[in-house]
Amino acid sequence: MTPQLVVFFVLAALAVIGAVSLIVQKHPIHSALSLIVVMVALAGLYLLLGAEFVAAVQIIVYGGAIMVLFVFVIMLLNAGVEEHTSISKMAGFPGLLLVLALAGFIGATIARAADTVQSAPQSGMLSSTRDISTKVFTDFVYPFELTSFLILVAILGATVLAQREKN
Repeated sequence: MTPQLVVFFVLAALAVIGAVSLIVQKHPIHSALSLIVVMVALAGLYLLLGAEFVAAVQIIVYGGAIMVLFVFVIMLLNAGVEEHTSISKMAGFPGLLLVLALAGFIGATIARAADTVQSAPQSGMLSSTRDISTKVFTDFVYPFELTSFLILVAILGATVLAQREKN
């Protein structure tokens, strides 16, 4: 086994364990911390693929800014430990069937497409961070600004919802 393959398996296992922990945790803060573990593991996988810019964006945007917003909203809404109801027990067997059907569908799709997948030619068109940033801030500046505006509206909406409960 090559060192890259060992690192891949370690990061993949870390991502899966973090994702399972995200679902299993009963406290929202612990779930948010598990999501940060998943984001860091994904950034490591992007580094293995040679996508340094995407790995940096994964850490800065998702691991940093978005998770800070999640934790801020959780603290603002004073979310406590999750309470289990009998309704969630009823969804166990149908949910398991759905997961098995989805796994079978994904497996069949991967098996069918494995023969037709070819490696894409490397054009080097957007290979550096400077090229990507130039493209984002020239051709895609309006979608970029619209995204920041939508995030601002979401933050204001969460603040308004939290203030209504106190009155």
